[in-house]
Amino acid sequence: MSRRRTLGPKKKIALLVSAATVAGGGAFVMANTSNAAPTPTTKSAADSTVCQGLATALGNNQKFIADQRANPDAQSEARIANREAVVEEIKRKQEASGCTVGESAQGSQAAQPQQPAPSQPAQGEQAGGDAAQNPGGGGAAASGEQVCNGSTVTLSGEAGAPAASSNQFPAGTKLKVTNLDNNKSTTVEVTSVSGSCVLLNDAAFEQVREPGKFLIRRAVIEKVG
Repeated sequence: MSRRRTLGPKKKIALLVSAATVAGGGAFVMANTSNAAPTPTTKSAADSTVCQGLATALGNNQKFIADQRANPDAQSEARIANREAVVEEIKRKQEASGCTVGESAQGSQAAQPQQPAPSQPAQGEQAGGDAAQNPGGGGAAASGEQVCNGSTVTLSGEAGAPAASSNQFPAGTKLKVTNLDNNKSTTVEVTSVSGSCVLLNDAAFEQVREPGKFLIRRAVIEKVG
């Protein structure tokens, strides 16, 4: 005759508490596993501005190279070689900033058509365009007049003393660029041509940019002198 073992009240209570503890621990682990799921990371607004500025700078230089190859002159070979070196430097900046290397975009002014005007008086060494085709800008603008309306400002990537390049103003023209986001200004001389109304070289851009940014969205550009 078999004998069934019965549990006393104290043992029953102990077993119930142990089971509840195990169940609770399982729920806790499941909750922790759910909360530990990785959240996707996105670029900050500052990083996005950095990458966009570099992409615009790269696009401006690539367009300038294409324009020079399409309409070559005696200086085109030297200009293209210089800009190709600048393109490689911008790509190094993209890599260092965590941007997509080779990503290219053109700014608002660079996207405007560049129309050669051989029948019109020359305005120094420029890629094309005049005051009539670009209202508010151009070599014929009066001193103190605001030019390059609506243009964002980025860097050409060129080294050297603070200077600018332009597709509308001849070499020797002085331009004042004010960054409205930090109220910093610089006055620079145009020394070369580019694919945009105004591009600042590295040294000039450092004088007016916000830390970590390679694009000035709100700028006032004036012709001076």
